[in-house]
This record gives sequence, structure tokens and C-alpha cells, in this order.
Amino acid sequence: MNRVSVPDDWEHLCEEIVQRDPALGATHALVVKHRGSVIYEWYGPDHDHSSTLISWSIAKSITHALVGIAVRDNVLSLDATHLRPEWIDDVRSRISLDHLLQMTSGLEWVEDYIDNAVSDVITMLFGESDFVGDHAGFAASKRSAHEPGVHWLYSSGTTNIVAWVLGRALGAVPGDSSVVKNFITERLFAPLGMQSAITKCDAVGTFVGSSYVYATAQDFVRFGELYLQDGVVDGHQILPTGWVDSAREVTAFDPDMGMSYGRHWWLWPNDSDSLIAHGYLGQILWVAPQRELVVAHLGNTDAAHGATLRSMVARLVEVFPQNTISTGHDGSNA
Repeated sequence: MNRVSVPDDWEHLCEEIVQRDPALGATHALVVKHRGSVIYEWYGPDHDHSSTLISWSIAKSITHALVGIAVRDNVLSLDATHLRPEWIDDVRSRISLDHLLQMTSGLEWVEDYIDNAVSDVITMLFGESDFVGDHAGFAASKRSAHEPGVHWLYSSGTTNIVAWVLGRALGAVPGDSSVVKNFITERLFAPLGMQSAITKCDAVGTFVGSSYVYATAQDFVRFGELYLQDGVVDGHQILPTGWVDSAREVTAFDPDMGMSYGRHWWLWPNDSDSLIAHGYLGQILWVAPQRELVVAHLGNTDAAHGATLRSMVARLVEVFPQNTISTGHDGSNA
């Protein structure tokens, strides 16, 4: 298959990221994997290839994969409604699992990472409320501000409701996280070879799918490869056919992020077929199937400099050419 050769300046673009002015943020790990081979791997002070780093909202995209596995098992349905017992008698009963994945539930939410006086996400994860230790319960208690399916609003609480729905579908009981953790490990992490990956659950046993997966940079790349290969691992279909493509269906454009949103994945406007798992403080997992490329950036970058970091990673990604012959996601001729 004829493909354009990789330009010479990609490594320089990596160096620009890891050596940027400390005032713009710090990189703890940068791993670039192209055509199945790690071609660049860098770690900051006090970090190395064995360091397990926090995902923050990269976990949302991992939650998307877990839901996909459950859908393939016929344990969950995207059309399912009446998802929470307290939603039975009001508009919230019409919220579907797919609405939650698209962030169009219509529930009120404030996704603020600085002002704990107004932030729902800070209260959910760290604060005091009637639902301490029950993240999904806190999010589900929010009133409906819009009809389901008509208004997009990014919400970590929404993802934790998804994780709660998944846990109940798997037969988990309140206070016991073992069923969910075993499912995550056996059905996702183990097939991908993500040996370092661990998850955190809240006090009632629900996976904190909004925020808490810890893994090495290489293991985050392994997760990205699942979406690079259209849900296939070692010849086995892990995700439902079409699940990866459905993640790319645009739900909204967020001008603050400069990206579109699909189903628990972000999309870069100038990178066709891209899927981006993006987390607080500059956690970025960029999957570019037509470029046969996965990039993982983990570190500590203030939100004020997030757009600069995303642009730097975009420059790195875009220097890798897209295939000159259109291919299927498994690398075969389309």
C-alpha cells in the first residue's frame, strides 16, 4: 500500500511540547505510537515508564468502551429509559442511556474546576452534600432544565450516572465494587494488556467513570489503540461493530474547547476521523486512525494554557500524513 513517508520534523514537535516554558505547564509523559511501534517516549522528573498517572476525564472515554462491551453482551441498550428510581414520575424518566453518552440529558450541572462555591463537579468528588460518596446519586438529583436530547452540556456527573447504570446492569449491589472492577479488568484492561491500570470507585461501589483511572502512559496508548483498530484486539471484536464510528457522530461544538463532541469522545475539526479523550490539567489521548497514530500526553497544565497545549499536540498529529489510499479501520483496503 502506498503511503507518504513521515516528515522529518515530528520529533522536533515532540521536543517543543516536553520542553515548553514551565509557565505553560508541565509534561509528565509523552508517548507517540505510529503503525504499531512506539517512536517517541519521554518522561518528566520523578516519572518513568512505570509511573501510573491519573486519567481525569480520559476515564469518560474508557467508560464509553465499557458501555460498548455491555451493549455487545446485550446487558445494556442505548434506548433504555427510566434509568434511575427517582426519575420515574418526571421528565427525567425520558432520559436514555444514549442521551447520557451524548451529554444531552438536560440535567442542570456546573462543570467548574476552580470555584467550589458554584461547582457541581468539585462538590460531587470532594465536597459536602446529601450524597457524599454517591457521585451518581448527586448528579441524578439535579433537576431537568431541558428536554432530553435537545441541549448539550458537558457534565462529569452525567458520566457517573452512566457508570451507575452499567454497574446495576452487571448485577452490582450498593457498597460492593468487586463486580464492576472485575468486569473492567477482565473485559477491557486484560485483553488490551493494560497491566498497570487501576480504577477508583465511590463509597457506594460505583466506578468513578468521570475521572479516576490510573495507568502508565503506554497503557493509555494501548486503550487508544482499541479505537484505532475499530474495537478489535488481536483479531477479537471487543466493542460492537460501529461503536467507534458512533463515538464520532457530532453532538455539539464547544467553542471554549475548540472541538466538537461525539459520545464521550472529543473530535478535532482538522483531523479527519480523530477521537480525543481529554482530561483536566492537560491529559490528552489522541487517536488518529487514518494516520495510524496514537499520542498520549499526561501532565499538569492549567486550563488557561490548555488551548496552547492542544494546538501543540495537534501540530504533532497533523504532521503525520493520512493514508494515500483509503483504508478500513483495521488497516485493510476500504
